Amino acid sequence: MIRQLKTYDFSLLFAPIALVAFGTVMIYSASMVYGPVRFGVSSDHFLMKQLQWFVVGLFFMLGTSLIPYRHWQRLSKLSVLMMLIMLAGLFFFGTERNNAVSWYDLKVMMFQPAEFVKIGLIIYLASVYAKKQSYISDFSKAVVPPLVLTTLILVMIVLQPDIGSAAVIGLIASVVIITSGIKWKHIAILITVAALLIAIGAPQMVTDERLERFSGAYQPFESPDDQGYHLIQSYVAIGTGGVLGEGIGQGVQKLGYLPEPHTDFIMAVIAEELGFIGVSITIGLLGLIVLRGLYISSRCRDAFGALMAIGISSMIAIQAAINLGAMSGLLPITGVTLPFVSYGGSSLLFLMIAVGILNNIARTVKQKEQEDGEEIPIEEMESSKNQRINRGVRSWQN
Repeated sequence: MIRQLKTYDFSLLFAPIALVAFGTVMIYSASMVYGPVRFGVSSDHFLMKQLQWFVVGLFFMLGTSLIPYRHWQRLSKLSVLMMLIMLAGLFFFGTERNNAVSWYDLKVMMFQPAEFVKIGLIIYLASVYAKKQSYISDFSKAVVPPLVLTTLILVMIVLQPDIGSAAVIGLIASVVIITSGIKWKHIAILITVAALLIAIGAPQMVTDERLERFSGAYQPFESPDDQGYHLIQSYVAIGTGGVLGEGIGQGVQKLGYLPEPHTDFIMAVIAEELGFIGVSITIGLLGLIVLRGLYISSRCRDAFGALMAIGISSMIAIQAAINLGAMSGLLPITGVTLPFVSYGGSSLLFLMIAVGILNNIARTVKQKEQEDGEEIPIEEMESSKNQRINRGVRSWQN
């Protein structure tokens, strides 16, 4: 039992739990007035909901940390089937929220399939590219086939339309593909094709609302009462907080000024109430999870495990970057939440499942190193069967 406990990566246990606990407190602070005024619910409605998901997510995180990660490879085809069924079902049974039919109303809860797709696609791509390592240089045979399914999934999400989720999932898939060991010239071809497809499809997806998001992000003060209003309020929250903040519960911007203060703009609430220190601690804990995941991927001698680790790490990093970019004006507002911190049951559940899987990969790597009596040097992995994938992982880290 003690030996089993020693194999756990405690940073991957502490950091997510600390983030969720901290996020739950901030969700209550952000929604205790916003909830009753905006939705007519009790002041602790979002707090209690998030606590329920916290408990469920913790159970699944600990459970998946005990399941050997290679078992997920056997379920890759099932995950593909589930992804397609869930996404297709939205066109018939989906519920519209924020101008996108991307949710199922299960009465007891709202469920967003895109959160499952993030994990399901990582499992599928990691599995299929791990199996193709012996002929990964063959573009038409190894690289292209998985892209057909990936493109289909992205198209189904774009048609909802949920551009934010499609962007996150597309970027996650890109990281896994690039680090799978394919040739650089094949990467250049894929980037060119992707750019052409985006250029062709973009005019069809452009609406006045989406154009306003760009103008609101990059020219907020030209329309301070319209497109730029939300970002300006975020700036006010950040500026008011300073270094130490106004204190938990003392923020003003959450009182009807910031949009979705408990989800999309929760970092602005943190900045106002806990200042630069609170923001730094939050980003630091997120960075710890991402960096540990990248380190684990570089130590894993199994192609599937390495790709899974970097896929999960990139998922957390990409979501955090997009959320922080939106609240700071570097990116348009897309509705992407801050991992582990923002309110959201589906998002929190699958993030904790993902971290549980990542911890199992870390446990497996540590067990193998203990059996070998020492850590596996990077130089040794260069000559292993996963030479290409480890090179790809480290190049992405750099």
